[in-house]
Amino acid sequence: MKNYSNFKKQLLKDKEIRKTYDKLEPEFAIAKIIIEKRLEKGLTQSELAKKTGTKQSAISRLESGNYNPSLAFLGKIANALNLDLVISLSAKT
Repeated sequence: MKNYSNFKKQLLKDKEIRKTYDKLEPEFAIAKIIIEKRLEKGLTQSELAKKTGTKQSAISRLESGNYNPSLAFLGKIANALNLDLVISLSAKT
């Protein structure tokens, strides 16, 4: 893990890479939380898909960051994981 951290740190020194990374950060954060909570609940992607009324492939795309979910879909995911969906906007610094 340390090698990855060092590699990431070096890559993010590049302004263009940093800009792209920062732009994608919210999607990665959502995916990370969903994966963590799904695993905490002991659910497979298929089980979560069944609870949300979707297919396992949709959960896979969401968790990999290859899917831009609607708020309604995120609400279904939150409900299936017994979580509250909270959306926040704040001023840029």
